Amino acid sequence: MAFHHAQHANSLNQSLADLNGDINVSFEFFPPSTPEMEQILWNSIQRLEPLNPKFVSVTYGANSGVRDRTHGVIERIQKETNLVAAPHLTLVDASDEELLDLAKHYWNSGVRNIVALRGDLPEGSPKPTRFANDLVRLLKSVADFDISVAAYPEVHPDAPNAQADLINLKRKIDAGANRAITQFFFDIESYLRFRDRCVAAGIDVEIVPGILPVTNFKQLKRFAGMTNVSLPRWLHRQFEGLDDDPGTRSLVGANVAIDMVKVLSREGVKDFHFYTLNRAELTYAICHTLGVRPQAKAE
Repeated sequence: MAFHHAQHANSLNQSLADLNGDINVSFEFFPPSTPEMEQILWNSIQRLEPLNPKFVSVTYGANSGVRDRTHGVIERIQKETNLVAAPHLTLVDASDEELLDLAKHYWNSGVRNIVALRGDLPEGSPKPTRFANDLVRLLKSVADFDISVAAYPEVHPDAPNAQADLINLKRKIDAGANRAITQFFFDIESYLRFRDRCVAAGIDVEIVPGILPVTNFKQLKRFAGMTNVSLPRWLHRQFEGLDDDPGTRSLVGANVAIDMVKVLSREGVKDFHFYTLNRAELTYAICHTLGVRPQAKAE
């Protein structure tokens, strides 16, 4: 029995030790809409900055008010931090001329990284005629941006089938994208199968898993419904009975994400992208477990 326990202890120690390798992380934030939310955002950015992420991205809405807020956050990150800022950019509601101007403005102001997306179509829009691969091509025509694009292990809601979705991702990579970041997921097998299919299709960039640390399961169910993400039964059971217990929900959420990144890390994943929802606590704890920690200052 003692030998059996020792085996378990060794495998746990080994799995945690394995994580302290050359892990890269990146973080996503969204532009705040109130002064209170702005304070929360900047507290989170300051908390996560010492972890030295590869880049931090800032999401982007179709309407111009949100776009202006995105630009404002990007400019402030550039000015006040040492972080690499990567604005999201979408085709929705912008002409090629406007996008070319914006790309030139970004390049001239020192932005080198962009997350290029088609964008969500407004209600009642006609079928799109321009796609994310067109945006990647347009950006590369301006300058040699480092471009991230989106990938969907469980298939984009608008795609007719998984094969068509994979072909679309290949178009984005062939147009010059440097990496793909996945939609959040909880079924690790779906990510691993998707990664294998990407390799078979000749997609030779990093397929970075998008990790969403969950604190609010009701909100997660809404997100998942909009994005075609399946929530396994075990995840429902984990959050059962915790609607009025945010403290325990946070602990459960951190535990779920830590388990996911441990398994993915053992499968050779070295890059992780965290959807922070502008909150630092869970992401910081998960990064700490991954071995991603502030650099000790030289004495």
